[in-house]
Amino acid sequence: MCNILARSSLLIYCGMYPPAANALKEWYAELKDNEFANFHELKAVFGNASIISDDRVVFNIMGNRYRLVVRDVFEYKVIQIKWFGTHAEYDKVNAATIQFQKP
Repeated sequence: MCNILARSSLLIYCGMYPPAANALKEWYAELKDNEFANFHELKAVFGNASIISDDRVVFNIMGNRYRLVVRDVFEYKVIQIKWFGTHAEYDKVNAATIQFQKP
């Protein structure tokens, strides 16, 4: 089982982006019930995931309409939500350094 930190952050994003709420909740349910030893195992289940620096992984949500940036520390089985937004908004941020900020 994976520990997803800041589930409250995910719920904030669900409120900010109602069309993506169900997809985010599905992502959460699927991730929390799985245990991945490394990115290759994660990629086998989430083929659209991309790894970037600092153990960060970018997930395409709802057919790439939205992007979710997380930090996945496989060694400790912890995922920390960093950022979520539309694909256009993603193009304006640095996914390698962005930090979650409450709106």
